[in-house]
Amino acid sequence: MALESEKRIDLALREPTRAPLVDTFGRAVSYLRVSVTDRCDFRCVYCMAEHMTFLPKPELLTLEELDRLCSAFVVRGVKKLRLTGGEPLVRRDVMTLFRSLSRHLDSGALEELTLTTNGSQLARFASELAECGVKRINVSLDTLDPAKFRALTRWGDLGKVLAGIDAAQAAGIKVKLNAVALRGDNEDEIPGLIEWAHGRGMDVSLIEVMPLGETGAERLDQYLPLSTVRARLEQRWSLSDIDYRTGGPARYVSIAETGGRLGFITPLTHNFCEGCNRVRVTCTGTLYMCLGQEDAADLRAPLRASESDEALHAVLDDAIFRKPKGHDFVIDRPGRPPALRRHMSVTGG
Repeated sequence: MALESEKRIDLALREPTRAPLVDTFGRAVSYLRVSVTDRCDFRCVYCMAEHMTFLPKPELLTLEELDRLCSAFVVRGVKKLRLTGGEPLVRRDVMTLFRSLSRHLDSGALEELTLTTNGSQLARFASELAECGVKRINVSLDTLDPAKFRALTRWGDLGKVLAGIDAAQAAGIKVKLNAVALRGDNEDEIPGLIEWAHGRGMDVSLIEVMPLGETGAERLDQYLPLSTVRARLEQRWSLSDIDYRTGGPARYVSIAETGGRLGFITPLTHNFCEGCNRVRVTCTGTLYMCLGQEDAADLRAPLRASESDEALHAVLDDAIFRKPKGHDFVIDRPGRPPALRRHMSVTGG
């Protein structure tokens, strides 16, 4: 059944055109990442503590509120919408939200509706996601070794993830892999993972571990600079920088020998702030204008205060005005607390 807010969306898209969201550095916000839940069926060692305390359900935005919030951003010029978590596909009835948001694709107001997933539930939902207009997804996968996969995720099943990737590709969805580079854990497997992915027509993005939230692991021990990874890969393959963008922060190279693309996401060794077109909203309606800063805006209050979106748009104007020039992630010594205490699963991966 469609969300009740669909009528509101129709009205919102017939409003007089509102000004795009542009920050004080002239960067237009065209990409929104929304966490629909902080819950996940994995406990990846670089993302969560093993024993997490999740948010009470009443604090989360309802699916109707998430739809209304996303629609307000679409009205303000957002063209790419990514649903994240935690693991977005563990949110009950989440496909109702995908189906409703797909009307923005039909109208042409939204260019892309996508998600980032750990792949565990993908076999179940791939066909329906494709029917909703999802053409491209990111799957987080750090290793192809089943035992190591279970150790890194603490209880994940690699077989389910691979079956999910199979289902997505069979449904016509283009899959890109995201792999966090972890010193001592998967650094020797990176070439093999790239070859496997490129052999199946999938791009890969490598990501430096980020200092977000207490996970029970020492971040300096996990941290592997991607400058080091690239240097190693260049001893094996021919890498060429290319002008390819997906709207995210990755800088891409092509690999002549594999025929595929490889992205580097480097928040520590080479930040990607100068062209940042992104903001993130948590599952409780907190807007973070920068992943690496604590400044935030409460969108839940104006959503729940009135059926009108006027107050919501006023908060958005003020928040984007405060969007900083960049973040200041640092990993520099053992025992140092994470740069930010919130977990990545809270902010949205």
